Amino acid sequence: MSGQKIVYDTLEEMQIPYKKIEHKPMFTTEDMEDCHLDPSYKVSKNLFLRNAKGDKHYLVVTTVDKKADLKALAQELNSTRLSFGSEQRLDKYLKVKPGSVSAFCVLNDINREVTVVFDEDLKPLGKFALHPNENTATIYVDFQDVVKLVKAHGNEVIYAKL
Repeated sequence: MSGQKIVYDTLEEMQIPYKKIEHKPMFTTEDMEDCHLDPSYKVSKNLFLRNAKGDKHYLVVTTVDKKADLKALAQELNSTRLSFGSEQRLDKYLKVKPGSVSAFCVLNDINREVTVVFDEDLKPLGKFALHPNENTATIYVDFQDVVKLVKAHGNEVIYAKL
């Protein structure tokens, strides 16, 4: 099953309303600007992180306009030093390539090993835009529905101040 198909099938199964737009692959903020996304939606920024031992993995979800202080986040999560997970780890745990990471990737985490860390500031958010496991499309959806989908899949969810 393709990465996008599992996302669309899950959204349909859970009766989550969404709108999809297809576009050229996006890798940078500049690419995003060229795609003319709906400005009323906050665009997701996603970081795949690991602890110093490499035995704990986190998918941090915030918005493109925020920077994450990994040192402070490690303290908040009671974790050792955090660093970016390698492309190999990203493929092993979330089955996606760099540039295609989003909260929807947990649907590929069959063993539910990745903890999803949502930025506290997203809680009141409604309109959210994220990739459906590939960076050639964007899904517009309500942020609370994203949280519902992640929780329904069974991954641990944490909120943190970023």
